[in-house]
Amino acid sequence: MEMKRSAKILTHIGLILIAAFIALPFVWMILTSLKTLAEAEAIPPKILPEVMRIENYTQIFKEFPFAKYYMNTIIVTVSSIILQLIIVTPAAYAFARIDFKFKNTIFLVLMAAMMVPGQMYLIPQYQIIQDLGLLNSLTAIVLPGIFSIYYTFLLRQHFKSIPTDMEEAAIIDGASQFTIFFKLMVPIVRPALGTVAILAGLGAWNSFLWPIIVNSDPSKLTLAAGLRVFVGQYGTHYPRMMAGAVLSTIPMIVVFAIFQKKFISSIAVSAGKE
Repeated sequence: MEMKRSAKILTHIGLILIAAFIALPFVWMILTSLKTLAEAEAIPPKILPEVMRIENYTQIFKEFPFAKYYMNTIIVTVSSIILQLIIVTPAAYAFARIDFKFKNTIFLVLMAAMMVPGQMYLIPQYQIIQDLGLLNSLTAIVLPGIFSIYYTFLLRQHFKSIPTDMEEAAIIDGASQFTIFFKLMVPIVRPALGTVAILAGLGAWNSFLWPIIVNSDPSKLTLAAGLRVFVGQYGTHYPRMMAGAVLSTIPMIVVFAIFQKKFISSIAVSAGKE
């Protein structure tokens, strides 16, 4: 009994240390955002600022179009979530519940595409966006990411877990495939749809490389890409960059904190289905 209690205490101490290690960069980011430039560049480093300064937070809105970056990011994130759900949900349902020729082969080919690094798609995606005349637009950021085989796989696992008896009963009652999909299947997998929305939102919110590639207009940048404006030719204003990073991080932390239980449970269910 005493050994079990000691093991439990050691486990909790270990978890606390790991949590502190993970939280350390975020704490340092917040502290740096409250420092002057001289304090941020001091050697040896100063952990705490002499005076807590919020000027960095106000200056980034005065000197840079930070509010525009925020609005662009919200538009891109919401659009990505909606389009992902519209396209991925019926695709996952078709692979899970509808029999058609070469279904498994097509799905395996799509799954194999996940093994290709995303950087391999940058040049062809850029050429397509350029040919469509969409450079320097928010559409150019959203369009290449409206389909994800990973989200399709995640939802497919949930659709496959639904008992066939429910579907057969609906068919006997005269329900069409569209009725079964919209009124029966979609409500059942609603938690998984929430997980897809969170993952797609995180991906769109934190996207950095692609917005920089397709946009040279500063007014079309998103938050992650817009933070690079703090990197100058002769130096970087770290306090203001960290202030921008704090403001860009807060919304995603709040969203994950609210929905973390549903998110984790849905991922666990997806991993356990075959």
